[in-house]
Amino acid sequence: MGPDVPLLNDYKQEFFLKRFPQTVLGGPRFKLGYCAPPYIYVNQIILFLTPWVLGGVGTLLYQLDVMKDYYTAALSGGLMFVTALILQMTNLYAKQKTVTVERMQIQSTLTDEDEFEFSSCLGSETVKFIIPGKKYIINTVFHSLLAGVLCGLGTWYLLPNRITLLYSNIGGTVAIFVFGWVTVCIGEYSLIINTATETATFQALDTYEITALMRPFYIFVFIAVDLAHRFAVNTPILEQTNQILHVIFLFLPFLWAMGILPPLDALFLWGMEQLLEFGLGGSPMSSNTKLLVMFLISAGTAIASYFIPSTLGVILFMTGFGFILSLNLSEIGFAFKHTMISHLASSKSKNMHRGLRKQFGWREFLFYLTVLTLALIEASVLHRFAGFSPFSKASPQAVASYLLIILLIIMWILREIQRVYLFGIFRNPFYPKDVRTVTVFMEKQRRLMKVGVVRRILLTLVSPFAMIAFLSLDRSLQNLHSVSVCIGFTRIFRMVWQNTENALLDIVVVSIAQMLVFNPDLWWNRSLDTGIRLLLVGIVRDRLLQFVSKLQFAIAILLTSWTEKKQRRKSTATLITLNIIFFPIVLAFVAISALLSSPLLPLFTLPIFLIGFPRPVRSWPGPVGTTACVCADTVYYRQMVPSLAVALQSALAAGSLGLSLPGSHYLCRFQDRLMWILVLEKGFTYCGVNIKGLELQETSCHAAEAHRVDEIFEMAFEHQEHTKILSPNHHFGHILTPCTVLPVRLYSDARNVLSGIIDCHENLKHLKDDFIKVLVWMLVQYCYKKSKMWESPGNGNENKTRSFPENHHRGAVERSRPLREEDSFSVDTIEDWTDDSDIFDLELGGRMKGRKEPEQLGTTPKVHLSIPGSVEIQSQDLPQEMSPEDKLYRAVVLGLPAVDKGKQQEILPQVEFSCSYSELLSLPEEWRTAPVPSAKVNEMRQRFPEEWYHFILSQLDFFHLKEKPSNLLEDLMKDKALKDLYIHGVLSCCFGLFGLDNAVPAPSHVFRAYTGGIPWSVGLDWLTGKPELFQLALKAFRYTFKLMVDKASLGPVENFKELVNCLEEYENDWYIGLVSDLEWQQAVLQEKPYLFSLGHDPNMGIYTGRVLTLQELLVQVGKLNDEAVRGQWANLSWELLYATNDDEERYSIQAHPALLRNLTVQVADPPLGYPIYSSELLHLPLF
Repeated sequence: MGPDVPLLNDYKQEFFLKRFPQTVLGGPRFKLGYCAPPYIYVNQIILFLTPWVLGGVGTLLYQLDVMKDYYTAALSGGLMFVTALILQMTNLYAKQKTVTVERMQIQSTLTDEDEFEFSSCLGSETVKFIIPGKKYIINTVFHSLLAGVLCGLGTWYLLPNRITLLYSNIGGTVAIFVFGWVTVCIGEYSLIINTATETATFQALDTYEITALMRPFYIFVFIAVDLAHRFAVNTPILEQTNQILHVIFLFLPFLWAMGILPPLDALFLWGMEQLLEFGLGGSPMSSNTKLLVMFLISAGTAIASYFIPSTLGVILFMTGFGFILSLNLSEIGFAFKHTMISHLASSKSKNMHRGLRKQFGWREFLFYLTVLTLALIEASVLHRFAGFSPFSKASPQAVASYLLIILLIIMWILREIQRVYLFGIFRNPFYPKDVRTVTVFMEKQRRLMKVGVVRRILLTLVSPFAMIAFLSLDRSLQNLHSVSVCIGFTRIFRMVWQNTENALLDIVVVSIAQMLVFNPDLWWNRSLDTGIRLLLVGIVRDRLLQFVSKLQFAIAILLTSWTEKKQRRKSTATLITLNIIFFPIVLAFVAISALLSSPLLPLFTLPIFLIGFPRPVRSWPGPVGTTACVCADTVYYRQMVPSLAVALQSALAAGSLGLSLPGSHYLCRFQDRLMWILVLEKGFTYCGVNIKGLELQETSCHAAEAHRVDEIFEMAFEHQEHTKILSPNHHFGHILTPCTVLPVRLYSDARNVLSGIIDCHENLKHLKDDFIKVLVWMLVQYCYKKSKMWESPGNGNENKTRSFPENHHRGAVERSRPLREEDSFSVDTIEDWTDDSDIFDLELGGRMKGRKEPEQLGTTPKVHLSIPGSVEIQSQDLPQEMSPEDKLYRAVVLGLPAVDKGKQQEILPQVEFSCSYSELLSLPEEWRTAPVPSAKVNEMRQRFPEEWYHFILSQLDFFHLKEKPSNLLEDLMKDKALKDLYIHGVLSCCFGLFGLDNAVPAPSHVFRAYTGGIPWSVGLDWLTGKPELFQLALKAFRYTFKLMVDKASLGPVENFKELVNCLEEYENDWYIGLVSDLEWQQAVLQEKPYLFSLGHDPNMGIYTGRVLTLQELLVQVGKLNDEAVRGQWANLSWELLYATNDDEERYSIQAHPALLRNLTVQVADPPLGYPIYSSELLHLPLF
């Protein structure tokens, strides 16, 4: 697609132009897209202005000194409540009046879904159109009550006298009064009349009608500040805030329309996350439930510390709970629950949890207990004996500051030295060059691994204790019952463990500021204690990093909209010019979005920047890993994720992935696989991540961006161009920065064209002979394994085994059956007709006689059939006990309904083995009934590989037999009856797969036989009627084909021993089949070492072989710009949930190699994105 593809198609443009005015006004629909009566618009205007009229009544009475202000508010609120109830009751009445008609109405798919037929000004259709009503009765009452309260408080908030007292300006009073009431009317209309679709949408569905509460909530926030100002005495800060908010109140409709203010669900989740992280020292959580629970526990800890009477108790309490809350409590709780179940419950419960990975045991418990004990001892001792000295350059706290500065520098160097690029700009000279294999990489990275171990020790053990020493020596802890001390120090004592690297940076900044600024009268030293200083520094640090990342994202969009030719639209030059002219405004937008910790939203991913609404770090409302667009390729990600998680665990612990915080995104690449990693939560020695897998069937957009990813990784890890010291990163500014490579156990995928192998006449000529050998081996192995299952341990079974060879014939042949069952047709069971034959001879006597005569081994019983179409004559010699049903079947040969041959029991001749143990290797009886002529049996005897057959038998050990003769194998080889069984079995399979002719099979027939798609034939019909034999034959053919490929590429097989080894390797280490088979996916999950599949490209007319090899290979990992991902996800959410722009060829989903736009859209949570794999929350231990 070209760069000028429409941002919105014609239908969506019309839809958007109807929806956006409705959003701005809070719900009134003045642009319908079709002609409507004037009273539709008049009614909406009247309802829109109703709150203003009701509030105006109260305002007028107050201005005339008839009523007090609070009575005025109560009057207006009461009138609004009654009006809202009346409107809702009117809607209920209209629904009940037309419910019967609605059920009979047939909606036409050709008409506009929003089109209504209006009959009168107050008709039922008019009422339902203007007032859709509520889904729940409780909301009908609650929203009406809320509308009354909102109108009453809004009247009080906008009283002219009150506004005049704030500003002392008549013009300002009039403007605030008029436009303020417009804001209130918008909020009232969305609450009680018709809720508008908000541009700030977090949930795809509004199940509980929470969206209607959004605008009234923000109005209540402004009113709450005004009420606080009314009842508070002498608070200048409240007065100034109230004055500012009265002005901002007028712009609430603009903020709602632009989607800057978040919906309530996103607001509360974001608020809890921000307070937990920056106010209480915690980490964002992976689920809403965990976030709420952790927030309540952390807030309770901060509150409890306020009431502790001694400073030593406060320090011990903060240190202990800070450490405990920073642990992975959910996994510890699960491990404790598992331990209790294992001890108290039955063995069933033990087996249930045996497959789960246990990450918390006695070793971890002792480690955590030791660290906690040492931390408490250190904090108490230092505070008790050295915690009262003021800060100076030689004080104990200053010494701790020097140590922290040194630790910060060392850890920063050790972290950067493990990455392929320093600062993302210059190539690291210490990083291994041209790494392509695991062995070479591990050999070259030994030194860096040692560096990672040193850094891990410094980060996990040394730095937290050094920071506790600094904090325990602080004099601010002497101020008991101080809110600022409780909040600030509760936060930092936890952050020391929860987010060690950032805590170390914050403490170093504060300590340097203390060393440089000794003036006690300075605001920094006079008004703030150390805890609050650290809190402010932490917020500034986070917002500054966000500002830089957002600015890089904005610049990347701005530049690439011109430098990338495929992104250059007709409007690009205009947009770039406007961004340059209004650069201060753009910069302000970036700064505001950073302050709010909200994404910077590039509209349609063009250089049109808006402020997205604040939302949690994980960006999506649903639980992690519950949804994905599962397909056949999902299994490859399921197989590799456990190994990838182990590799990530060591990389995150060593620091080779850089500073990983909740909200960090990483991209992994191997062959055609792309893995997207999102860090969700992090604490002391653990990290919670979510891994997603992208589709393997690449579209053009996907392929273009994947190609750019490959270029970036190849430039960093494989090319020899980086021989210069500190050579620059040629892709600096891209949202992907390479970090390192990880050894991961996964499948490599190799695809080869089999031209010259499958179409080679010489190879195809030997295919049948090889198939016979493979099939003989497979049948012998099948019967041998089955004999092992018969010989189960136990006395009863042992006696049965000993007597089995002697008595296995008794009662096997002498059984009766209905006469009609003998009339089955077979190509070799028809006797030749002679001139002396009497076509009217009765067959019963001959058949009965034939049953008494012994048959020779290997021959098939002959069945005498009369001439087709003849009529059987009743014989006087028929037994009187013959059933009427048998008499009916003897009456006529043709003309009766077809008999279900699957229900017939065919008579088989008695097989007499010369060796009594041959029965252990005998084929099942139903496998001996193939309709093959005797001539083909004799021909197969000539082709049968007798030496190969004897060699296979000689390889059997029969260890499972308790007693066996010493010459058992020789007797088996000499048993002609057993050999004849295998000859007939092999011939049956060849008849089913190849037919009766001896022609060399064509490549197309080989492919169809491999896939099991052979055209129907009599032999195939018989073979498929024996599913177990058919599967063995199909498996043998696939092994034969793989053997043909191996012989063509690796050389011929020298002897029988090599051939057996090859087949055993196929059986044990390979899965040879089709990619579409369920067994293929099972083999991948079971981690079979090799998998092989045959394919065909009908367009090119070639046959391809696909080989998957399980091995440890290098996966390339890069860090993504977090804000670039969040910004594109914010646009995706707006574009699909509000503008409903789900066009598969829309501009914002087209390839953008610099922003990886298509990949970013794919990896979003469904239904907006479509990853084919999404893991549950993976807890990675980092020690």
